[in-house]
Amino acid sequence: MKVAVYGLAYQDHAAAYVAELLDELQKVGAAVSIEERFATMLLSHASHDHTTFSISNGLDSSFDLLVSFGGDGTILRATTYVRDLGIPIVGVNTGRLGFLSTFKKEEVRRVVKEFVSGAYRTVERSLVEVVADYPIPEFENLNFALNEITVSRKDTTSMITVETYLNDEYLTSYWADGLIISTPTGSTGYSLSCGGPVIVPTAKSLVLTPIAPHNLNARPLVISDDTRIRLKVSGREENHLVSLDSRIATLENGKEITIRKAPFTVKMIEYTSESFLKTLRNKLLWGEDRRN
Repeated sequence: MKVAVYGLAYQDHAAAYVAELLDELQKVGAAVSIEERFATMLLSHASHDHTTFSISNGLDSSFDLLVSFGGDGTILRATTYVRDLGIPIVGVNTGRLGFLSTFKKEEVRRVVKEFVSGAYRTVERSLVEVVADYPIPEFENLNFALNEITVSRKDTTSMITVETYLNDEYLTSYWADGLIISTPTGSTGYSLSCGGPVIVPTAKSLVLTPIAPHNLNARPLVISDDTRIRLKVSGREENHLVSLDSRIATLENGKEITIRKAPFTVKMIEYTSESFLKTLRNKLLWGEDRRN
């Protein structure tokens, strides 16, 4: 078995739990590779042999699993390493609210035991990508997002206008702080905070969620994930922001971008003991009522 381990280099508090994971992997004879910056941080905690990988080399489709230590943001970064390699990802939550990182850090040994026993299923998560007829250097090699693509205002407190077309048919112009185009995976992230719906990960949908819209009848819109979304921003300033999960670029107002479903998926491990519905109950406190 080949296992990759990823985390953010400043997460010193995760080191002891990573050591537990590595010990469990050693018991089953797994070959381990650790992201190079994370490996440097772990030097005093992880002593047994391992290789390292970076964003440009060291990973391939022969890996059986990638374990991400952190919160949901860490998994979003991990997808930029995995890309279209098809390596299944599982998250160990060392942060706070996590819909992707569902395993508690105190139960890290279960990640290995339940994987080896086959007590899991693989769920393919769709992504979105941004394309344009001009170069966007920040997104040149990483033009996709697992959670959402967002356009938003920059250098101003004024609203922007987001002219929106679906499959080349005009939808509306949102007067707002921005617009979120979310995948089902991202429906429990930024979109949810802005009033968007929760969508199960396997749904073939995207969500358009305006951010603080001034046209008060604007509501989140669920569309088919094969829809091509074309956006053009105008406003008082010359530029606006486009973000792909945690990666941000500045674009000139008036330049169009197209957002569509990416041509590949990311595989997430869903353990039998940690289902999406269980996560909803635990993270959103569904059913928590003094009367119960």
